[in-house]
Amino acid sequence: MKIPRLTRRGFLKSTGLAAGGLLLPPPPPDGLTRLPVGLGRAVRGLYVYSEPSFESDRLNFLATDSVFEVYGEVVSPDALLNKRWHRVRRGFVHAGPVQPVNWHLQTATSDLPSTGALVEVTVPFAPARAGAGPGFRETARFYYGTTHWVQQIAVDDAGTIWYGVLGDLTRTYAWVDGRQLRRITADEVAPISPEVTDKHIEITLSDQMVRAYEGSTLVLEQRASCGTALRQEGGRTIYSTPTGDHQVISKRPSRHMAGGDLASADGYDLPGVPWVTYIHWWGVAIHGTFWHDDYGIPRSHGCINLPNAIAKWVYRWTTPTVPLADRWLDAKGTTVTVRD
Repeated sequence: MKIPRLTRRGFLKSTGLAAGGLLLPPPPPDGLTRLPVGLGRAVRGLYVYSEPSFESDRLNFLATDSVFEVYGEVVSPDALLNKRWHRVRRGFVHAGPVQPVNWHLQTATSDLPSTGALVEVTVPFAPARAGAGPGFRETARFYYGTTHWVQQIAVDDAGTIWYGVLGDLTRTYAWVDGRQLRRITADEVAPISPEVTDKHIEITLSDQMVRAYEGSTLVLEQRASCGTALRQEGGRTIYSTPTGDHQVISKRPSRHMAGGDLASADGYDLPGVPWVTYIHWWGVAIHGTFWHDDYGIPRSHGCINLPNAIAKWVYRWTTPTVPLADRWLDAKGTTVTVRD
């Protein structure tokens, strides 16, 4: 079967992203040649500023899910917890509400294991539809780096292969153009350092750091976003991430996380959260993040937010090991200590 080729321009047109000109702004002024170093997605509406400072002039506004070229990163002189800004075509945007993304279109296939296939989104976002075809209404958006379970495959009249994703929370199907999803292999989830028996993770809330040890050897040090500060008590800051000695109790490579009233500031609906390692019966977990790039700042409901690639490393390094075909595994594993 010949699979229609999907270009970047074609994807923009099919998703409606080309409308409004926000994705393809004019070139840099005065003939200045700058090469993009990456792409960003606005996770919410954000302003473009003349300088890397919220005190500078606002030049433009980027709507939620606008995708734009990034030309470098600068550090703000302002007194901010997150001082990182991205240089864009006509100014600067703060890095916190920007997801680093990329375009990697796939070759879709019509074969499917009986257990289904774990996939990862490889475009800035993939429209999920009510049926297998571009004419069906969009029911959700699956964002770059999120993971999902494919349980069905269909081919539309144009010959395009569509993957049917079964929602682990909704228990309904959402259909995504197969060229926007990459199948994850068993090698990608193979355990890291399986011969090491003395593994331990320490999370410190005061500096929002995750550190992994093999014996006394530090093998990972990564800034995270843990639970928000709830109150002051006896001179201590009480965070929504529970302190104490824990251990890995469950793991799943993909999870639709949702809670609260979506009309309120605390509501959230996040399909396809990747590489979830649970450490507490409340549902507190170490997992990947696609809704902010604000690591080092407490901002979760209690979980430990990490960049997707780091969360995947933790998922693979910790015990128990989860085979690729398993949607989740409950078992006691690697110890995790959370300290103030």
